Amino acid sequence: MMKVFLIVVATVLLVSGHAIAADAAAGKAVSARCISCHGVAGISPIGIYPNLAGQKEQYLKKQINAFRSGKRVDPSMTAMVAGLTDSDAANLAAFYSGIK
Repeated sequence: MMKVFLIVVATVLLVSGHAIAADAAAGKAVSARCISCHGVAGISPIGIYPNLAGQKEQYLKKQINAFRSGKRVDPSMTAMVAGLTDSDAANLAAFYSGIK
C-alpha cells in the first residue's frame, strides 16, 4: 500500500512540475537580458549590481520570483523579469548557480 502511495505522490509531483529539473542551457539563453548589468559570466562590471555567478540556485530563484511578484521592487529588475515564466526563473537560477 505504501508503494502505491509513493508512486501516486511522485506522479503528482512530476505532473505539477515540482520535480522537473531546471535547464541551465535554457537559462543561459534567457540570460542575454541580464548581461548589461550582471556581466556575461555573471560577474558584474558595474559596482552597484551584484554578481550572480556561483550564488545558490534556490536563493536566485527566490529573488527573481520576488521581483516578478512585486514583493521586491527595483525599477530595472521589475522591467527585466516582467516577461519571465516560472521555467525561465528556474533556468536562470540553474545557469548562474552553475558558474564557478
